[in-house]
Amino acid sequence: MTTQRAEKDQGGGISAIWIIPLLALALGAYMVVYTWMTEGPEITITFNTAEGLVAGKTKVKYRDVDMGLVEEVRLTDDLEKVVAKVKLERQALPMLREDTRFWLVTARIGMGQISGLGTLLSGAYIELSPGAGAEGARDFIALERPPLTPTDAAGLRVKLTSERATSVSAGDKVLYKGYEVGRIESREFDPEKGKVNYVAFVDAPYHELVNSAVRFWNTSGISLTASAEGVKVRTGSLTTILAGGVAFGVPPGVTAGKPVEHNTQFKLYSDYEAILQNPFTYGLNYVVRFDQSVKGLLPGAPVEFRGIPMGRVERIMMEENLQESLVRDMQGEGDPIPVLLYLEPGRLGLPDTPQGVEYLQTGIRTSITNGMRATMQTGNLLTGAKYVGLDFYDGLEPATQGEHFGYTSIPSIASGIGQLEQKLATVLDKVQELPLETTVDTANAALGNLNQNLASLQKILDSQSTQELPADLEAMLEEIRIVVSGLAPDSDLYQSLNSSLLRLNKSLGNLEALTRTLAAQPNAAVMPSSAKPDPIPEVTQ
Repeated sequence: MTTQRAEKDQGGGISAIWIIPLLALALGAYMVVYTWMTEGPEITITFNTAEGLVAGKTKVKYRDVDMGLVEEVRLTDDLEKVVAKVKLERQALPMLREDTRFWLVTARIGMGQISGLGTLLSGAYIELSPGAGAEGARDFIALERPPLTPTDAAGLRVKLTSERATSVSAGDKVLYKGYEVGRIESREFDPEKGKVNYVAFVDAPYHELVNSAVRFWNTSGISLTASAEGVKVRTGSLTTILAGGVAFGVPPGVTAGKPVEHNTQFKLYSDYEAILQNPFTYGLNYVVRFDQSVKGLLPGAPVEFRGIPMGRVERIMMEENLQESLVRDMQGEGDPIPVLLYLEPGRLGLPDTPQGVEYLQTGIRTSITNGMRATMQTGNLLTGAKYVGLDFYDGLEPATQGEHFGYTSIPSIASGIGQLEQKLATVLDKVQELPLETTVDTANAALGNLNQNLASLQKILDSQSTQELPADLEAMLEEIRIVVSGLAPDSDLYQSLNSSLLRLNKSLGNLEALTRTLAAQPNAAVMPSSAKPDPIPEVTQ
């Protein structure tokens, strides 16, 4: 029996059997690396409800290109929201930023717009809108409604505030001179401030029309105004009448302002007429305290400077002044009633800017030093409506500005009936200060003395001599009459006196001739005067 001995192969190298595992390992590593390099990110999107979301079916799209798929739909831990786990394509990675937005696209039918009708056949899908913020975001909150303006759209986004809700809603048009230039993106109510906030977007290049001087107003519906000039009807386009809209422009008489930035806040006025009544943006508040009745002075009453409107009455500040007034009234002291005014520099021709407000503040401060005061005037005798007037007055005591309830004050004086009442009260106060008791006592004493004097006079009149006095006077007057009648021209006394006066005049004439002779010939008294020459007869022919 022969025995065979195995021989050991001393040759080297790798057996061919290992080639297959090595190839499989290399292929697996390649697939892992390829998958890692080509796999898209996973994100979560929070929705209010799961309506329209189906795991493994609902897609994520951008510009109608598939960008991912919903893999899982579940509730949040508090069971209040729905979270969708989404697997995106690798090319969507640069789009994931902190302001990237997602929303569910379904069929929507609203006033003036219809969208998403294609989803009736294909089903709902999630729309992606890339952001421009920081990269790396993976958790997002879906929008309840589709955004009306793309994130990267060129234009200007502004905020509008209104005191009350209007017919304007998201999706309504923004118009400039009747031409559509933008849209309302959202509307929400602020419960803390009690105002309605809107977000409006104006497309480029029309956003350059928006400046600090423009006003926004509601153009929805029909505005009907009746006045002495007739009936005026103001409407927008048919679309704005049915669906609502907002218009903007610069009010007449107001110069264009400066460009504004994104999210600048504007007031939304109720209509165009409100723009004309309040065309200015900047102003400041003052307080005027009146000692007289403010009956007839209502909010909105004009404030005028020498007949030029410069503001309006905001309100009578009774809430702030109520407690102090009640205390003073209970103590018998009258407390002035504060009235809040709103003055606008633009109404006086000053710039409608913060600098114009500073100019107005300086002017009012200087004017008060020079005698400017506030008065309450009657604007309409029939209705009793009043307004506040500012003017300069002479003879007033110097006054300065004060502060009342956080507002700068303007000193006031009474006017009209109030001024008369004040003067009458001053006169009555002075009368009350007079020593009436002493005066009455003195008057009584004087009246007593007068009564005594009258009694003495009565005694004199009742005496015998006083009663005979009229007869004596009558006899004396009779004698005077007789004497006067003797001096009449036809009386003997008058004729004799007249003859004596004639002889006296003749004697005085002779005496005057003698005086002249002695003056001419002093010796005429002892020597005879020269004889007169003999007359020479005339020769007759």
